[in-house]
Amino acid sequence: MKKLSKKTLNKSYLSWFYGNLTCFSQEHMQTFGYLCAMLPVVEELYDKKEDQKKALQTYTAFFNTEPQIGSLVVGMTAGMEEAKANGQPIDGDAINGIRAGLMGPLAGIGDSLIVGTLIPILLGIGLGLSADGSPLGAIFYIVVWNLLMWFGMRFAFDKGYSLGGKAVEILVGEQAQAVRDSILMVGTVVIGAVAASWINITTALPLPGGGMLQATLDGIFPKMLSAATVFFCWWLMTNKNISPTAVMGLLVIIAFAGVLIGFFDPGLSY
Repeated sequence: MKKLSKKTLNKSYLSWFYGNLTCFSQEHMQTFGYLCAMLPVVEELYDKKEDQKKALQTYTAFFNTEPQIGSLVVGMTAGMEEAKANGQPIDGDAINGIRAGLMGPLAGIGDSLIVGTLIPILLGIGLGLSADGSPLGAIFYIVVWNLLMWFGMRFAFDKGYSLGGKAVEILVGEQAQAVRDSILMVGTVVIGAVAASWINITTALPLPGGGMLQATLDGIFPKMLSAATVFFCWWLMTNKNISPTAVMGLLVIIAFAGVLIGFFDPGLSY
């Protein structure tokens, strides 16, 4: 019976950890990073070069998901490839079908949990630690992020390898949908909290009868301009399909024009 060695599993994991975006392109995305991660697995399980080439053909299909959570797929297919090499009724089409079926759900989970929740939380803490110009915030983010990713991705890889094909039901079943919805809700709350804490847009425009427009707005809805800016950016990116880079450029233009006409005070922090 063929069994993947710990050395090979470590090599596969490291290949994905450091090279999941290897030769990244819009056509292939993470295909070649995935292929590199499966190479040591295939080389150990199959002695003949022809068998290795045939096995690697499975992993030339398009693949793209959230890379941290995606390590689960790499570990899972390593376990499935091991079962296939031992004569179990698993072929390349079955492995590719599972890979294709998991890309979307894992991307949704990863984007909500990692990009939408974890990263904003860590950045928020880091910004707080660096509020007085201290480098502690940057150090905190670099150290904590890398530690969480190293051990988190390793856990997902090992769990995928141990589960093999049984991981499919866990990831795409009804319970998984509830988990994804919950994570998405948490991510939305975190993004809202970050926007309320770190976006501060005010106006220096005076009112004709005396007083300041900002004081009137604060009496109606505190941070009204900040909330309006967030919704405006969201509307541009979702309804008008404008890229985040273009939106940031537009905000610079609006800020510049606002200062020129006196709507914004150049001495204020926005």
